[in-house]
Parts: sequence; structure tokens; C-alpha cells
Amino acid sequence: MAEGSNRTRYALVGVGNRGTTMWGRELLAGWGDYVELVGICDLNPMRAERARAMIGTAAPLYADFPQMMAELKPQLVVVCTPDDTHDDIIVEALEAGADVISEKPLTTTAEKIERIRAAEQRTGRRVDVSFNYRFAPTAARIKELIDAGAIGEVVSVDFHWYLDNQHGADYFRRWHAFRARSGSLFVHKATHHFDLLNWYLDSDPVEVKAFGELLHYGRKGPFRGERCRTCPHKARCDYYLDLSADPFLDALYEEPSAVDGYFRDACVYREEIDIPDTMTATIRYASGVQVSYSLNTYMPVEGHHIAFNGHRGRIELRQYEKQPWEAPAVDEILLIRSFGGGVERIRVPHEPGGHYGGDNRMRDMIFRPGAQDRLRQRAGSRAGAMSVLCGIAALESATKGGACAVPALPA
Repeated sequence: MAEGSNRTRYALVGVGNRGTTMWGRELLAGWGDYVELVGICDLNPMRAERARAMIGTAAPLYADFPQMMAELKPQLVVVCTPDDTHDDIIVEALEAGADVISEKPLTTTAEKIERIRAAEQRTGRRVDVSFNYRFAPTAARIKELIDAGAIGEVVSVDFHWYLDNQHGADYFRRWHAFRARSGSLFVHKATHHFDLLNWYLDSDPVEVKAFGELLHYGRKGPFRGERCRTCPHKARCDYYLDLSADPFLDALYEEPSAVDGYFRDACVYREEIDIPDTMTATIRYASGVQVSYSLNTYMPVEGHHIAFNGHRGRIELRQYEKQPWEAPAVDEILLIRSFGGGVERIRVPHEPGGHYGGDNRMRDMIFRPGAQDRLRQRAGSRAGAMSVLCGIAALESATKGGACAVPALPA
């Protein structure tokens, strides 16, 4: 704790969009009574300087993570770096005596999962994974209905996620477009979705059969460029991104790209992109539940559809995030009872903050004293690991064919 204070001393590693906002200025603005930012670490000194100003802090800047840990000895480290780097930072932080919050996914390979879990057990420290979707009010209400047996035993789930042309394309502009960095969107993005399923069903996935193809972006595109800003095709490209129109992203990424060569507006049609953009999977759970899942990354709408089928009925939700028509600021869950039991329409209002209030509720759970976790929403390293292992199995199945087992983990 800071001297004379009960605030948790934390260090932030990685100051891209998520680190600067969610775990930087927003955390200090809303939870400053409980946390103190004592250090910022990023390999790009220009981005770090600009992020520090955006956050509104005088915390010292570091490019060397071990040096920061040795000099500042923070109690908590928040990891917001590219996915393939998480394991090294998490393990070093744990061994230096700090707890960790990792942005999703926890990591990208089974070997890295083993490293993190072993270090957590060896040091006695804690790893949290930021599965904010668990905390969204509508997700919490669905979990309550399932746990209460509202439709009896769940036997199957239909789960389909839609990323629109803006959000979906963003993954193909950035480092996420390469398996070596993100593990593919079966890991980076679907870790949220697989975790929701694991949490809703209170069971582990055991087998996955999946398909995944690059059908829209990358080499499937009509032309090529290095990046939007210098592209000769910008006038006719549907995916042209004018980074200068967003002062936040422009300041955080454009001039800092001269330091590390990382362009935030790289071409979505780059030949070297090697992740699928169209994905489907069938998942079998230890409980016997069967799941039909899909992820599409170039839709005219954003949001998801999920339905739980049970012996006594069905729970169904179509959640809209972005679409070319007006939608109410409320989600409607349909609780449909079998055998003539009718339908109950359960309306859940959206709450302020990201993910319909999920971001704020998650930060409340982690940082505000006395928070009660009655729905088991707070996610540790095992939850992070199981969602990643499901994604790894899905990618392997899509790449090699056939069904792939999901490795078991001790509780």
C-alpha cells in the first residue's frame, strides 16, 4: 500500500488504446480512491509519453520491465501488451511479488499457459483475466436464469457473434492479423465467447470440431497497399481509415510509428495475413452440452445471438451493439417455456460505461472493498486458460481437419 494510504499501487504495462483508457484514465477517474498508478512501461517512449498525458498522471515511464519492478515494487501489474508477450510479463510480475490483471486472452499457447499457471502456484500470487462480458447486466441475468433452472437442464446452445465492417476490419489492420501474435481470432476474440459459455454452463469444453477460412480480408481483397495513409487505392477502398480524423488514435499511434514501425492503419488486404475471418465450431462439453458457434468479421451489424435450449424451455437473446436502425437502450431476454408455458420478456436496461456497464462492474468487483461475487464472475487464470485452450483446439481443427480434444486442467 502507498504510505498513509489504503490504495493499491499498480503498474501499467502496454499503453495502446485499452491500456490508456480502461486501465489508465478511466480507472483513475472512477476508482482513484482504491488505486494509485506508480509506473508505466512501454517499449515505445513517444507513445508512453503521450499516454501518460492522456491518463493525467505523473507516474514514471520505463521501457525496461524488470527495472520498473525492481525500483517501484508495485503490488499489482496490469498487462495490456500484444497477446504473445503476456506470459513473460505475467511470470516476471508474479515472481517479483505482484498480483496481475491480464487483458484477454491470457496468452496464446498451451506451453505459455503452463508457464503462467506454474508461476502463479509457485509464488502464491493471483492472476485475474479481464472477462468483462461476464459482468454485463444482461449476461448476469442470463446466468441467474440458468442457475435457477428456469429451462431445466441445458442440453444445447446456439451462439453466433457478429463483428461489423469497422470493428472486424480493425483486427486485420493491426498485429492481431497474425497467428504468431494473437493465436488467431479463435483465441484473441473468441476467448470472450468461449469463456462466457464455460461460465454460463459451469462446465469445461472437451472436444471441438471447427472450420475457419480467410474469405474476405488479406489475399482475398481486390488490391494491396502498405497502409491507408499512403495507399494509392484509398479513394475506392471500402476500408480506408483516416487516422487523422481520430485525434486520440492519431496521437497515440501515428508519430510514435516512427519509433517502432507499427502502423495502426495497415492494409486489411495484406498478403501475409494468416488468420481466418470466417469461423464456425461445434463444441462438446464435459456435461454433455453441445454448442453451435460462429464468428463473422465483416457484417453490416455488430452484436450477438445466443440461445440456450433445455428440457423445459429456451432462453434467447439478440443483443444489438451497432446496426443501421434505431434500437432501444435495453436488452430483451426471451424466456420461453415448453408445453404451452408461454413466453416471459425480461428487459434489462443498458448501464453506463463500456460493454453496457460490464467494464465498470468488473472494476468494482476487483477494486472496491467488500464486493460479493455471488455469480462467480471474477475470472482467474484457470478460466483464462480454458477459453484459450478451446480456441487453440478450434484453430487446430480448422487447420488440420477432424475433431480436436481440449486439454483438461485441474480445478
